[in-house]
Amino acid sequence: MSTWRDDPNAIPPWNERPKCHCGFRTWLQVWTDPLPQGKKGCRFFKCPDIDDDFKACTFMQWIDTRPLGRVSLKEEQERRVRQQQIRLKGKEDELKRRRAELGQREAALKIQEEQFQAREAQFKREADEQKNRYKEPTQSSTTDGRNKKGKFLRFTQ
Repeated sequence: MSTWRDDPNAIPPWNERPKCHCGFRTWLQVWTDPLPQGKKGCRFFKCPDIDDDFKACTFMQWIDTRPLGRVSLKEEQERRVRQQQIRLKGKEDELKRRRAELGQREAALKIQEEQFQAREAQFKREADEQKNRYKEPTQSSTTDGRNKKGKFLRFTQ
């Protein structure tokens, strides 16, 4: 089986692309400018990083010393399909990450809701207890040895 290095029209896999000074894997691009002469159509690696000040990293490494031959329509379609598959894989990975993050947020919200319900139930119990304290019947006067008219009763032995 031949590698991308043996086939001048092949695209190197992501893990075999060089890293720039920033530490990122480089992008594969094709030179489109007419200058420098003889480089139009040559492939090169370029850093994908743009820092916060919008200053682009200047890392660049040529792959081809001369322009590639004409690429067939089938090869161009295959290249586009591979690029689309890479984009879709990136979107799938992002979607998985966001779903996991959403699951964590939902779990945290569920815990907060349970805590809120527990506090609400505790407040309700305390309110019911306070109501019950004020509703308790007062002691009758007969318990201290008096009759209903306020006179003391005699106890015989």
